[in-house]
Amino acid sequence: MNVELRHLRYFIAVAEELHFGRAAQRLNISQPPLSQQILQLEHEIGAQLFTRTNRSVQLTPAGQLFLQDARAILLQVEQAAGRAARVHSGQEGELRIGFTSSAPFTGLVSDALYQFRQRWPEVHIQMQENNTRQQLAPLHEGRLDLGVMRNTPLPSDLQHRVLLREPLCALVHWAHPLADAESISIQALANEPFVFFDPQGGTALYSETLALLHRYQIKPFITQEVGEAMTILGLVATGLGVSILPASFRRARLADVVWVPLQESDAISEVWLVWSAVREPSAQMRNMMQLMLRSAEI
Repeated sequence: MNVELRHLRYFIAVAEELHFGRAAQRLNISQPPLSQQILQLEHEIGAQLFTRTNRSVQLTPAGQLFLQDARAILLQVEQAAGRAARVHSGQEGELRIGFTSSAPFTGLVSDALYQFRQRWPEVHIQMQENNTRQQLAPLHEGRLDLGVMRNTPLPSDLQHRVLLREPLCALVHWAHPLADAESISIQALANEPFVFFDPQGGTALYSETLALLHRYQIKPFITQEVGEAMTILGLVATGLGVSILPASFRRARLADVVWVPLQESDAISEVWLVWSAVREPSAQMRNMMQLMLRSAEI
């Protein structure tokens, strides 16, 4: 069977006009080709759709049923085409974003997500919380579109832009002797018990903070190793030790934790936006990247 969409459009015009001349005029074609197309349609489906006399054109019972189905088919095609166009332009579709636990505390990221939702509410944003190391394979394989992570070595098929550089701060219990200081040198933490990330956790903050301590010849005395930054905050709040975290985590306010700025100029952490260097970005990706990078401090 070889029924094309134009056959359906021709049939609907005749069925609604019940006059070949008026239907041909409506379709902006001449009447003989229209009559031939209707005959061809009837031949293809094996049913007479119209009864024709010199004075009238009427739908047969088969034609009445076919009219309902033809309208539904054309409507479905128009809706499918409209959805495809909206996905192509970024108005609909899906966007898969990986993010580290600190990303929601970063105003730039949270603001960009809010603005995106306001402008493109029909795009489904799928957020996946993973540490930096865990985002690399999904980005490489195309299971994530964008990644928000801390600075880390990237494979050659991934590229990045710096979203922001933020200071690293010391975290101490409110009763700690350093809690009243306006700022401290990192050397002041040299002999303190540390609550630190588990080295097997895959977070970039582990390597980043450890490298900072080593640059100043500090070998931290680690008493607690945990997997998440929020756990570090909770343990510092109990007085089990000190720690170092990016300043953005201050938005998770705990009354028993005091944030003390570090004086060293290299006590900073970068937040990156990462995506594939080999795949063409979708419209949804481009829209989100534009929002994030427009607000980037770098």
